[in-house]
Amino acid sequence: MKIKESGENYLEAILVLSNNNDHVRAVDICNYFGFSRPTVSAAIKQYKAEGFINVDENNFITLTDDGLDIAKKIYEKHQVIAKILMSVGVKDETAYADACKIEHDLSDESFYALKRHFSFK
Repeated sequence: MKIKESGENYLEAILVLSNNNDHVRAVDICNYFGFSRPTVSAAIKQYKAEGFINVDENNFITLTDDGLDIAKKIYEKHQVIAKILMSVGVKDETAYADACKIEHDLSDESFYALKRHFSFK
């Protein structure tokens, strides 16, 4: 299933937040992005309806299997692209910011070729 760039960013954020916290809540996502609560609430509603996230009775947000697959894929792209950029002299902060932009448009074929070439696993 194809998801837009903003959706990939939300799913990646939920993955990152869940790796650092026991529970992910809408307020955590608001703080992560600096977005307003209504903006995040609308996104949560949409991604829940699309089957990418679950929200339990305590309003804790988790990724579905489909959401987790997308989040892991985009997170891996982010990390590998940033490492490649840093390996050629780009400052860390710039590398991570640029990787966030590149990760959404880079084809799987190109990504895996870069990953193999730079020997990132």
